[in-house]
Amino acid sequence: MKDPLKSLYKDTFKISLPNYNGDDSWTLPIPARFIIGTDGVIKYVEYSIDYTKRPNPDVLVEALEAI
Repeated sequence: MKDPLKSLYKDTFKISLPNYNGDDSWTLPIPARFIIGTDGVIKYVEYSIDYTKRPNPDVLVEALEAI
């Protein structure tokens, strides 16, 4: 049985995820943002499996100002 997602990437987009990932996992990265304080502690994290969702800049500015 052919995997439609693998077919889409290989045949339509001409992208070989194994070449980019260095393994045969066919996984996609999850976009994330981190704010790390000067003390090395993570102060803010936001991530979404939907790459089209981005944090509101006002939220990031507020998080930066709170440090």
